[in-house]
Amino acid sequence: MDIFRTPDERFADIPDFPFAPHYHELSGGLRLHYLDEGPKDGPVVLMMHGEPSWCFLYRKMIPPVVAAGYRVLAPDLIGFGKSDKPTAKSDYTYARHVAWIREWFEAMGVSDVLLACQDWGSLVGLRLVAELPDSFSGVVLSNGGLPEGQDPPKAFAAWRRFSKYSPVFPIGGILQRASKTELSDAEVAAYDAPFPTRKSKAGARIFPSLVPLGDNVAVPDQKKAWEVLERFEKPFTCAFSDGDPITRGGDANFRERIPGAKRGAHRTLKGGHFIQEDDPQGFVEAILDTAREAAK
Repeated sequence: MDIFRTPDERFADIPDFPFAPHYHELSGGLRLHYLDEGPKDGPVVLMMHGEPSWCFLYRKMIPPVVAAGYRVLAPDLIGFGKSDKPTAKSDYTYARHVAWIREWFEAMGVSDVLLACQDWGSLVGLRLVAELPDSFSGVVLSNGGLPEGQDPPKAFAAWRRFSKYSPVFPIGGILQRASKTELSDAEVAAYDAPFPTRKSKAGARIFPSLVPLGDNVAVPDQKKAWEVLERFEKPFTCAFSDGDPITRGGDANFRERIPGAKRGAHRTLKGGHFIQEDDPQGFVEAILDTAREAAK
């Protein structure tokens, strides 16, 4: 497996990102980067990013959650951020992403974890919850899902075609177009920073094609995960935005099927797909309200 490791100097001028890097070497030799902020004995909030972002996405949310007394873990998925990046698209599968994160998560030795997730953070994070339900105290889901073979929405189908065929794949520009907030040049550059070469974008390029919409090898695993989530009694909050054309209305499926959604602190946030940029305060409030419910 050919691996690209983004040089550290690419991250030298990242704005509003004072967090120390931490690394875990997976059994296959890949290095996974994560943030670990807040009191080590505090209740844990796991913040999972999606496509094509990295943990920089949570820079506005980590400080207030830590200030409320929580420990925040925020990993970079393999292929993203400061984590290692296999350079062949064939090196990436949905099952591998779940296995990589599970190996890291179990090595952290944490329990009673509240998952906060969005986009592919939900596809990986919710599978983790389904595999290790006793390790989680609750879930806060924004602008994401756990598809199991449905037909892709038109907006997603267009995004999948773009990721597959476009001769250029401007990561920072993609984040800007999917956010209502005007990002600064430095913020756009921060999203571009992990991906200085064409090969370094292999994971970001292939992710949309791995989403199990339509006929997909991952569908059986998704259905097994749903069987567990349909018995998940702990608080499950939906905090979707009002301006995301891909996931708008997707909260209904979770609120209908997951028992813990009856205890969820549901709300509608203001913004586009990347709600961490558009309404970080609303997302933080959903996390803290759900954590308080989980602690009862």
